[in-house]
Amino acid sequence: MNFFNLSLQLKGFPIKKAKQDFAQIQSQSEDEFIAYFQNKKRQILEYHLNNNPFYKNFVKGADLSDWNSIPITHKSDLQIPLAQRLSTGFTTKNCHLHKTSGSSGTPLIFAKDKYCHALTWANFMDRYAWYGIDVETSKQARFYGMPLSGTGHYKERLKDKLGNRHRFSVFDLSDDAFERHIHQFEKTAFDYINGYTSTIVLFAKYLEEKGIVLKTICPSLKVCIVTAEMLFEDDKVLLEKQLGVPIINEYGSAELGLIAFNNLQGEWQVNTQDLFVEILDENDNPVPNGKEGRVVITSLYNMAHPFIRYDIGDFGSILPSSSIQKPILQSLMGRTSDVVKLPSGKTAAGLTFYYVTKTIIEDDADVKEFVIDQLTLDTFKITYVSSDNLTAEKIKAIHQAVENYLEPGLTIHLNRTNKLERTSYGKLKQFTSHLT
Repeated sequence: MNFFNLSLQLKGFPIKKAKQDFAQIQSQSEDEFIAYFQNKKRQILEYHLNNNPFYKNFVKGADLSDWNSIPITHKSDLQIPLAQRLSTGFTTKNCHLHKTSGSSGTPLIFAKDKYCHALTWANFMDRYAWYGIDVETSKQARFYGMPLSGTGHYKERLKDKLGNRHRFSVFDLSDDAFERHIHQFEKTAFDYINGYTSTIVLFAKYLEEKGIVLKTICPSLKVCIVTAEMLFEDDKVLLEKQLGVPIINEYGSAELGLIAFNNLQGEWQVNTQDLFVEILDENDNPVPNGKEGRVVITSLYNMAHPFIRYDIGDFGSILPSSSIQKPILQSLMGRTSDVVKLPSGKTAAGLTFYYVTKTIIEDDADVKEFVIDQLTLDTFKITYVSSDNLTAEKIKAIHQAVENYLEPGLTIHLNRTNKLERTSYGKLKQFTSHLT
C-alpha cells in the first residue's frame, strides 16, 4: 500500500487531480503557456482583491492594470495574526498550515489551500522522477532538522514512516555519528539522499578521510538532492566524488514550495508551473535577464493566503537565453538582508565575503567548516572548526584576500571552535551581519 499517497488523500489534499493538472500545464505549447501564465497572474490577483480584505487594503491605490505597480509584499507586511490574512471561506481548520524556520529572522505562520499544497507535491514528484526517484516509494536518507521533543517530534517521525525515509541527525556531527551513518548505509538500500547542504558536505569530508565512496557500500543509491543552504562548486565536486552519484541542487521555500531544480542538462530550471519568479532592482523594477537582483515570487494557486510579488529575501539572476516557459536560474547569492557594508560605503552580498575566504581556509585539510559574522562596519569574525589553529601563513593569506577583494583596513578576528552553532532546525548560516 502506498502510505504516503494515502496520507495526503486522507488529509484532504487532492493529489490525484493535482498530478493530472500539473501534467496538463506541462503539455502546453509555448504560445498556450504564455496565455496560461498571464491569465493565472490576473486570476490570482483578482481573486485576492475580491476575497481577501487584508490584501485589498494592502494594494489600495495601486494601478491594478499594471503588474509592475502592484506593491511588493515583504515578510514584515505579514506579521499580523494569520486569521486576519486568510481569504473569505478559509480558516485554520480547512487549510494546510505551516511556518518558516525563522533562519532569516522572525518565523512566519502561513496557510495554503489544500489544492495548492497538493500541486506543490505534484511538482516535487515530477522533478524527482527526472532522476528515477518516486517520492511515494523510494527510500530516502534524510538529513533534515526536526523538533527534538513534543508533538512536533512525533509528527515528523510519523511523516518519516509514511514517507519511507530514515532521518539522520543534523545536530550530532561527530565522528561517532558519521560512523553510525556509514553502518546505516551499508545495511539499507537507500535510493537517494535529501537534506541540508552543509551537513551532507561534512559527512562527505568524513568519507574522504576514510577513503570511502558511499555508492560502493550502498549500490542502490541513485542521486543526492541538497537544499536549504548554498551549494558551492568545490563542495559539489567533493560530494560527487565521495557519494558517487549526481548532485542535484534544489531551491525552495516553505511559503512557496519548489522554486528551481537542476534538470537533466545540469541547468537550474525555474518552476513556472505554479509560481511566477521575478528579479527586481532596489526600486522594484524588473531587471534584464543576466543582471542580479532581488528574487520576488507570486504563488499562482494559493487562494487561502496571498503571496503576490512576495520578496523571498534572496538575491539572484536569470540566464540571458531563458524563455518565459523555461527560465534558468543563473546565480543565487543568498539573503539580500545579509549584505556586507564597508567603511568606504561599498556594499556586497554577504556570501561574497564567504567566497573570498572559503578556498583559502578550506585548502587546509583540517578545517571542516566555517562561518563569518560582521560585528561592526570594519570588523569581522571568522569562526572555524579545526583541531589546530590556522598557521601564520594561512592567516596572512586570508587578510590579503579580504584586502584584494573587498578593501584594505578591515579587522579580522579568527576563532577556532570544536562545533558551529546551527539554528533550531539544524541549518548553518554562512554569513551573518550584526549591524543595525
